[in-house]
Amino acid sequence: MVHEKYYELLEKQQELIGRKNVKSEFYNGIFDRYEYPVLTRDYIPLTWKYDLDKESNPYFMERLGVNAVMNSGAIELDGKFYLVARIEGADRKSFFGVAESDNGIDGFRFWDYPILLDDTCPEETNVYDMRLTKHEDGYIYGVFCSESKDTTVNDLSAAVAAAGIVRTKDLKNWERLDNLKTLNSPQQRNVVLHPEFVNGKYAFYTRPMDDFIDTGSGGGIGFGLCDDIEHAVVDEEIITSKRKYHTITEAKNGAGAVPIKTDRGWIHIAHGVRNTAAGLRYVIYAFATDLNDPTKVIAEPSGLLIGPLGEERVGDVSNVVFTNGAIARDNGDVFIYYASSDTRMHVATTTIDKLIDYVFNTPTDPLRSVECVAQRCELIKKNLELLGR
Repeated sequence: MVHEKYYELLEKQQELIGRKNVKSEFYNGIFDRYEYPVLTRDYIPLTWKYDLDKESNPYFMERLGVNAVMNSGAIELDGKFYLVARIEGADRKSFFGVAESDNGIDGFRFWDYPILLDDTCPEETNVYDMRLTKHEDGYIYGVFCSESKDTTVNDLSAAVAAAGIVRTKDLKNWERLDNLKTLNSPQQRNVVLHPEFVNGKYAFYTRPMDDFIDTGSGGGIGFGLCDDIEHAVVDEEIITSKRKYHTITEAKNGAGAVPIKTDRGWIHIAHGVRNTAAGLRYVIYAFATDLNDPTKVIAEPSGLLIGPLGEERVGDVSNVVFTNGAIARDNGDVFIYYASSDTRMHVATTTIDKLIDYVFNTPTDPLRSVECVAQRCELIKKNLELLGR
């Protein structure tokens, strides 16, 4: 017999999923924010958490709890929006689930089952943060972090990060490929597959790291080529967007969404990290690279694109926004999916034209306070003259 509490909770969940999202009053001319998250742990199917059988679960307790839903890859297929979300169980293990929406801003529903990956890495403990690339070879690739315990040191929290790779054509049947190998970087996180061949090869955006937390000698977002996606090896990484002192990327930075192709260049939506007295602060920023040479940065607007605002600042890891998924539609609309504080998923909407304007017409960071003030004074002077003052 199904426990009666199930139907009570299901009704509340249906109301939540059916709630219409609305644009917030936030304004900066670049993108729109929305009032409500698009995914939270409350969207997880009840069948994933509860034993519905009243006999074996008389108190209707959560048997397999879920702590958070975050860091989703994103893709549009046949006019529908799909998020491959990172779902963190109450046991701290993360896994992936597919959520589907008709409009991309509300109504996201998870499919009946989470994704069960091929168990090809016996040392792997955790997986998370999948980027989805619709590649010109006809496959959809998912590149994610594959985490294992670091057995070389006597530290129970020490881990090794690698880039796992899967591919699919329908988001239902996934083929696991070999993890990416980078010959000059001990660890990798935040790896993104470029959607097109470059010089006839598969191209990856990497994040070279010396260990699991610190980038160490890693200078920024890398770029490398490989011949065989099934056994991917990158032997050289060229740094594109570099880390810089006293900027939003000082501590580290990493590729986020798959770069968006425009007639002006590839627009990248990435994350930057700096240290504060309260811990690491993650924000989202943008830059552009050359259409014919993705290693060449051609535009780099100053500062952040999206930072945590209001309730977004509160969660399991506070003061964080993070993206690994965006959808650029044929009509020019862009949906940027981002997580706040490792807890919930949001969407920001904009257009290709607005992103081009922002990336190519926003001044670059002169990197010194005195020059930043002079830059701002020029803007003020122009505006005051326009106002006749």
